[in-house]
Amino acid sequence: MTIATFVLTLLLAAFELVAPASAQRFDMVVRADFFAGYAGDEARLQKAMALCESILAENPNHAEALVWHGSGLLFQAGRAFQAGDAQSGLQLFQAGLKQMTDAVSLAPNDVAVLIPRGAVLLAATARMDPVQARPLVELAVADYEKVLSIQAPYFDTLGDHPRGELLFGLAEGSARLGRLDKARMYFERLVQDVPKSGQSPRAQEWLTTGSIPKVAGIGCVGCHK
Repeated sequence: MTIATFVLTLLLAAFELVAPASAQRFDMVVRADFFAGYAGDEARLQKAMALCESILAENPNHAEALVWHGSGLLFQAGRAFQAGDAQSGLQLFQAGLKQMTDAVSLAPNDVAVLIPRGAVLLAATARMDPVQARPLVELAVADYEKVLSIQAPYFDTLGDHPRGELLFGLAEGSARLGRLDKARMYFERLVQDVPKSGQSPRAQEWLTTGSIPKVAGIGCVGCHK
């Protein structure tokens, strides 16, 4: 997993995939600092982690703080692995995975918890051994499938970007699991229902060639503020 890939996936997946905004969405409070941290600003990463830690000190069952803090630990794990510190990397990875799993256990139907875990796991497993990655990819796809089910009553009212990202994550994850019929179904739905999504050309490429073109850089087409 490269840091760039990790950042890209979070940027693409976390924006506007949650249900209609509440008065104070937690992700709106922390995401800018987390994203800046993932892009290399250590001070802002520590700020975001510290905020989650302060919230969890008062309420250990705050699912959103837990899932975002877990994502930060997985990011730190990726850096440790890249630096050659496999022991620290493994410890951070296991701790981050546990926090995200606990968060979903606390809020199993909360889209704002399911999406961050699914997005992070799809990114974190991108370059893992496929056999080792499989259980985590299965978790990610299950998270996204649950989100699709929860959002079904209002899915068509969401913007092209969030719908495209969710369908693309489902399709790509299914393809990585060897569930090619499901992958094709989601890719075809993406191309047909969300043709203006930034992921539509990549979905069409898979339908044509059976492979997905890589994304250059860490930009996001249609990112939302």
